[in-house]
Amino acid sequence: MSKMAKRTSALFTFPNPVNEISARLVAGGVVAQVALFFVTRWPLILITLAYGFVARVLAGPTLSPLGQFVTRVVTPRLPFPETFVPGPPKRFAQGMGVAFSSTALIMWFSGSHLLAVVVLCMLLTAATLESAFGICLGCKVFGLLMRIGFIPDDVCAECSNLSLRRTATL
Repeated sequence: MSKMAKRTSALFTFPNPVNEISARLVAGGVVAQVALFFVTRWPLILITLAYGFVARVLAGPTLSPLGQFVTRVVTPRLPFPETFVPGPPKRFAQGMGVAFSSTALIMWFSGSHLLAVVVLCMLLTAATLESAFGICLGCKVFGLLMRIGFIPDDVCAECSNLSLRRTATL
């Protein structure tokens, strides 16, 4: 593999594990963006919101301005110890964010403003639960999909093996 191919491959990877503090702060940034949209109704906010989710699904914080700000500026300055969680459920949650933010964006630009606001309210609820309480709805859906066999166990060994989870927290 060439150096360029390795760099491109590394660029489009999602971190595993993920710093829980950073994930919650990014969710707080999503809350702020949705709230700002509700106040201003500026469509550019919806574009940046959808872009941010797509960027984070593709490459974690690497291509996301919000992700970069949180991981490089905010998190290192906080007095909290790093807490790591598995990456695949967080990536799945970001994918759900892509679905919600893109749907809202398309609805807004197609003139279905009320439906866009309803979808954004659902996204706001999920992001608020993650940022304020550490409850990741996307992670919960990911876990359910693993339990029913829709997502194979090898996608996230730590998620499917409770003994690995206990070892990781010790």
